[in-house]
Order: sequence, then structure tokens, then C-alpha cells
Amino acid sequence: MKKQFLLILAAVCCRGGDPLLTHTDVFRGGENGYNSYRIPALVETADGSLLAFAEARKENQGDPGNGDIDLVMKRSQDRGATWSAMVVVDDPGEKWSASNPTPVLDRSNGRLWIAYNRWRPGKGTFDSRPGTDDNQTWLRFSDDNGRTWSQPRDITRDARDFENWGAIFLGPGGAIQTRSGRLLLPSSRCPESCSAMAAVPGWQGSLYLMQAYAIYSDDHGATWKRGELLPALTDENQFVELTDGAVMVDARQGNGDRRWIAVSQDGGTHWQRPQPGQLVSPVATSIERYTLKSAGADRDRLLWTGILGPGRKHLVVRVSYDEGQTWTNERTIYGGLAAYSDLAALQDGTVGLLWERGVSALSQYITFTRFNREFLEPPASALPEFH
Repeated sequence: MKKQFLLILAAVCCRGGDPLLTHTDVFRGGENGYNSYRIPALVETADGSLLAFAEARKENQGDPGNGDIDLVMKRSQDRGATWSAMVVVDDPGEKWSASNPTPVLDRSNGRLWIAYNRWRPGKGTFDSRPGTDDNQTWLRFSDDNGRTWSQPRDITRDARDFENWGAIFLGPGGAIQTRSGRLLLPSSRCPESCSAMAAVPGWQGSLYLMQAYAIYSDDHGATWKRGELLPALTDENQFVELTDGAVMVDARQGNGDRRWIAVSQDGGTHWQRPQPGQLVSPVATSIERYTLKSAGADRDRLLWTGILGPGRKHLVVRVSYDEGQTWTNERTIYGGLAAYSDLAALQDGTVGLLWERGVSALSQYITFTRFNREFLEPPASALPEFH
């Protein structure tokens, strides 16, 4: 890739057991005629290729409603060391926006889906109107590991309560296929208004009214349905399947300092009472199944990435050995400016991470990081960090 920026902080040696942490910039602001790139999503295809998706924001860094945004992609066939030229997956039209890439692989047939939102010019999360197509939900699929894509398909009326909800937004990232074969797309909705002014003793301000839910398919993407709303004020979210087949959602908080987690025993159709999650700045984080003891691993592991702050900086990864009840082994990925991230457990046993990175300002790059279990669970020796 032209002017590719590659930092190798700990290389894979011919001997096993060495901590691995490598970083490669995949998208950088100002390239290919776009002001900036945001909202990363990462998936490994059936043939082991890595696909990195992002929003390519043409005029500025603003969210949908603030200018032209295309959905773009790059491919890597060497586990993220190098990346292809950029491909535009969806250009919805002049001043339209394509947002929130949320890919999922159907393991039964190798079909790769990419779900995303479209927005009419000038319309975004807070001003899309019920009963209109200001906000839309679209799908494409690929049967050749992302080399070519189907024509887009509009599932807006399946994905949201068209007459009563103003907007929904997918993921970003975090879609899964459960062991039963169900395809699950994480989503959040706004009612007629996404926020309202509120006041309680000691606090007043804007209260965000968004709620997370699942969009699911039990027939390999032929039809899609909605699950119930999570009974908490929640925002961007991702799913992970637990060892007992339950689905857990990890959701950005609408207000406050802690995220929300909740468990569904029926594949995202209904949710148990949400519980406070990790202490983190309001931002999109990632959660991923890494290892399963039932599949031959030494133990069960979930991974989570997010920022420590204050503000949007200091990206870390944590491990859970008890299915998301507690988190440990915190490792720094990057101590500087960082925001959204998306994980993928790779076929070779390493982990890929696509995330937003800044040096002098937020979201100047979308960077791919690869690490291994030895980085997460190192011997008693100093670990490399990316500053």
C-alpha cells in the first residue's frame, strides 16, 4: 500500500511464545479525496482474508447529516501486514451518507454480509423523522470473500418501527452468528426524539433516549426480524455468544460512567435485566470471543477493547475468564488519542483489532493491530507499548 505506515513493536520470531504487537495504518485522513475516515469494522472471511471497513467522510469529520459519506473497504491477505487499494462498497449519492458498517460471516455457506445505514442529505441521528426514509438500513452480501458484492437491499421496514422511530444505527461492528445459525446484527433506535432535557437533584442536562436491540435472521439472511428493546438507555453495542449459548450485549451508556451489559437466553429476542458494565468514557467499544475450552482451548476467553481516558485516549485490551463477569490482564494498545475499535479472532490464533488513532487530533488514522495470546498473558518481562 502506498505510503503505508508500519510499526512492528514485537515481531513473530521463528521460536514460539514471544509477545506479538504490530500496528499498520490502513486508512489515513486526506487520502483518496476524503477528509477523514471513521467508524472501523473488521471481519475475517472464510478464506482467511481480512476486510477493513470504514466510513469515508468527504468534506469533514462530521457524522451523517454533515456531508457526503461513502462506505469503503480494504483487503489484507497477509494477516494485516499489507492492505489493498481502497474499494467503495456503497456510494449512496451526492450529500447522502452511508454509515455504521456491520459485517457478519455465515459460517454455514461462506456468505459474507455487510449491513449499514443510509441517511438522506442533511439528516442524522437527531433529526431523522418517523414515517420517513430519512434513515435507512441496507444489506449487501459477497460469495467470494468480499471481492465482489451483491446489489443493495433495503430492509428498513424490517429493521425499525417505521412509523414511530426516528432512526436506528447498526453496531458498528459486533455482529455474530450463533451456534444455532442465527445471524445477529446489533442495533440501537431513537424514538421520535433521541434526547430530552432532564433534571434530578444535583444534575441537569440532556438525557439520551436511545435503546439497543437485535435484528436477526434464522434463514441465512432471507428475512429479518427485530428483538425487544433492551430496558436501559443504551447506544452503540456489540454481541458475543457465551459458553452456554446465551448472547451477551455490551452497550454504550446513554448517560453516566458505566456501560450496560445484558444477557439473552433466546438469541437476542428477549433480554434479562441489564447490569452496569465497565467504567469507560461514552464510546463504541468491542467485545469478541477469543477461545473456547469446548473447542479444544485451555480455557474460555472473551476479549474487550476500549479507552481509559480521560476523554478519548489510551486504548486497552482486557480479558475475561468468567464470561464477561470480570475483566483482567489489561494491556495498553496505544497511550495516545484513540476512540472506536473492533476486534476479530483470527484463524491462526492471533487477534486483529481495527481502531481510530490520532497523533495531534482525533481520528487521523484507522489502524490495524495484531497481537497474540503471549501479549495478553505474558511471562514476567517488559511488554512493548505503542505511544
